[in-house]
Amino acid sequence: MTDPNILVGTATADDAGVYRLTDELAVVQTLDFFPPVVDDPFVYGQIAAANALSDVYAMGGTPKTALNLVGFPDDQLPLSILEEILQGGAERCQEAGCVIIGGHTVRDQEIKYGLCVLGVVHPAEVITNSGVRPGDQLVLTKPLGTGFVTTAHKAGKCPEATFQAAVQSMVQLNREAAQAAKAVAAHAMTDITGFGLAGHAYEMAQAGQCTFRIYLDRLPLLPGVEELVVRRFFTRASKTNRSFVEPGLRLEGKLDPIRLEIFFDAQTSGGLLIAVAPTRLSELVERLQQSGCLAAVIGEVLPAQDNCRLIVTASPASS
Repeated sequence: MTDPNILVGTATADDAGVYRLTDELAVVQTLDFFPPVVDDPFVYGQIAAANALSDVYAMGGTPKTALNLVGFPDDQLPLSILEEILQGGAERCQEAGCVIIGGHTVRDQEIKYGLCVLGVVHPAEVITNSGVRPGDQLVLTKPLGTGFVTTAHKAGKCPEATFQAAVQSMVQLNREAAQAAKAVAAHAMTDITGFGLAGHAYEMAQAGQCTFRIYLDRLPLLPGVEELVVRRFFTRASKTNRSFVEPGLRLEGKLDPIRLEIFFDAQTSGGLLIAVAPTRLSELVERLQQSGCLAAVIGEVLPAQDNCRLIVTASPASS
């Protein structure tokens, strides 16, 4: 659809739509929902809400209102379980300063929960995934590996310490990370979710018509996740994510096959991937660390190299 007030639509596979209401105000709109990734209903609600809110943060916006989206087998399970799920989502929304003003439920054989979120942003302060520039540094704000962790957890084979580290990461809001990115005038940003770091980085490079060089050794990992890769707790999305990026992917040098699998791993409520000018990199890292966020410098942006969008290599020190 065409409308001069659509600032961000579907053309670049960005995280949310942005529509200008006035010269001073635009709305950010998104929705996200999925089946349980953990057994605890309250924690599941927290994770699903943080995941949905993240799309607004990734656009540089501030979440304001949300609607619950629910599929629930009320003819098979007690409504007390749904109550806990909604309480978990409400807790994260309250932490975000976002008000739940309604929602919609349907009977479903599989539990599903998420949010439709409305945020606000000044039209001049929208951060898209397409603003990357050659020379930009790439910073990731959460560790990777939640797909392997949740798969192993469902099988009852995930170490408790690894699982709790993943939960802590997934419920963390991306608010502070987004604020740090805005403070240093980040050129582009996206959140890392179902397409994994590989897929979302690919979309970002494609949108900006650039090539990303990713240093595999620099990827931050959840503690213990490498052992879960060895034990092959793969999600179906790992294969589809790899297939999605392969036409524009180049692997260079001797790479750790375990870390490479985590590169493709589908994430739930992952961190932000931020493209920032090299002159502002140290300030961004400092702001992220001061706000309690991870600040992993994982790569850089290069001019477009033919049809190649992602170059994966070892770190400069070991390549």
